[in-house]
Amino acid sequence: MAYALINGIILDGKEAMVPVKDKAVLVKDGRIADITDNEDIPEVYEKVDLRGAYLLPGLIDLHVHLASSGKPPKADRRPPNYKKLFDILSKSRLVLAVIKRLTAGYAKTELMSGVTTIRTVAGILDMDGRVRDEINKGILKGPRILSANTGISVPGGHFAGSIATEAETPEMAAEHVRKIAATKPDLIKLMITGGVMDSSSDGEPGVLRMPPETVKAACDEAHRLGYKVAAHVESPEGVRVALENGVDTIEHGARLTDEMVELFKKKGAALISTISPALPYADFELSESHALPIAKKNGKIVKDGCIECAIICRENGIPVGLGNDVGCPFVLHYNFWRELCYFHKYIGASNKESLYRATLGNAKIAGIDRETGSIEKGKSADMIVVKGDPLEDLSVLRDVKMVMMKGELIRRPKIRKLKHVDELLDRYM
Repeated sequence: MAYALINGIILDGKEAMVPVKDKAVLVKDGRIADITDNEDIPEVYEKVDLRGAYLLPGLIDLHVHLASSGKPPKADRRPPNYKKLFDILSKSRLVLAVIKRLTAGYAKTELMSGVTTIRTVAGILDMDGRVRDEINKGILKGPRILSANTGISVPGGHFAGSIATEAETPEMAAEHVRKIAATKPDLIKLMITGGVMDSSSDGEPGVLRMPPETVKAACDEAHRLGYKVAAHVESPEGVRVALENGVDTIEHGARLTDEMVELFKKKGAALISTISPALPYADFELSESHALPIAKKNGKIVKDGCIECAIICRENGIPVGLGNDVGCPFVLHYNFWRELCYFHKYIGASNKESLYRATLGNAKIAGIDRETGSIEKGKSADMIVVKGDPLEDLSVLRDVKMVMMKGELIRRPKIRKLKHVDELLDRYM
C-alpha cells in the first residue's frame, strides 16, 4: 500500500526535533518516499487523516529478554533454579514449541505498543533469531529484531545454564562465541557480573563472575567474526573489566571513576541505561514486590549505580541508549515508554532528549540509523501515532493510536494489559 499521512504534527526523532505542521509523510514500498506539502500528494497515495495527532518514529528498545513475560512473582520467594528448570524444559519438543509461540506473542505485543525495533540480549536457545527470521519473511507480525540468541556466562554466573551457556575457560568462551555465531545472531551477549536476582549477600549484587581473560577471549573472537559485544554489568569492577577487554556496550552500569570514563571514550563504548528492572526492588514495599529483603537492598544499589552511571556518561559525551530489561519482574512488554519517563525523572533529561535517545540515538548505537530511527526520506517507514505531545508529556506514549512497521499500517493496535501491575507502577512514576 501507498499511504499519505496527513494533518499530523511530525516529530522527526532528531536531537533538535521540533513539531512540524502542514506536511504529509508519503509512504510507498515500505519506505518514506517523501515529506511534502499537503496539497502535493499524488493520487496513488491513500490519505490517512491523523486529525492533529503526533507522528513520530517507532521506539527502539535496546535491552529485551523476549521469552520472559515480566509478570511479577506471586509470593515472597527466592528465584527458582533456572538452570535445573531449563535442563528439564529444553528436553521437551512440545515445551520448546510453546516457548517459541510465547516469544512470538511477546514480540507482537512490543510492536503493538509502539516499539518497532528491539535488541534481544539473551534468550532461550535461538528462539529470538527464529522469530526474527519469521517476522522478516512475513510469517509473523512483530518489530525489527536484533538478536543475541543465547548469552555467555560462567559456572555460577548470571543465568548460567538457562539463557546463557557456561564457559569454564577463555578457550571455551571463544568456542561458545563460534557456536552462537552459527545460529546467525546480530550481536554477542556476555554475563560478566551477577545481578539482583542471583546475589547471595547484602551489598554485592554485581559481583564479578567472568574473569578478565575470559571476557577478552570472547570479545576478541566476536570482533574477529564481525559482531559487537554487549555485557551485563552491575558493579564498578565489572565496568572496568568489560571496557578493558573489549566490550562495546555496557548494559545497566554502575558507579564510575575518572579512569572508567576515559576507558569509555578510548574504547568508543556506549552505555545502555536500564532503570526499569531495579526500580521495583528498590522502591516497592516488600509486600508489593514480593521480594526478599536482600533483593530490596541490592536493588537500590543497582538502581543508584545505573542512575549515576547514566548521569556521568551523559555529562561526558558518552553515548547513552535506553533499554528496559523487559522480562524482569514488573517490566512488561508494552511498557517501554516508562523507561523514557524514568530517564527524564532520574537522569534530568528533557522530554525531547529522552525521546531522541529512544529513537535515533538508539538507532545510532545499534548501527541501524541509516535504516530507521527518524522520519526522513528513504528510511524504513517505522512510525507511531499518539494523540498528545510527547515533548510536553512522555506518558502519552502509553496509548499508541497507530503503528506503522516497514510501511504496514496498524490502525488500532490492541494490547492485553495487566491493570494491577500498571496501577502499582504508576504510583512510583
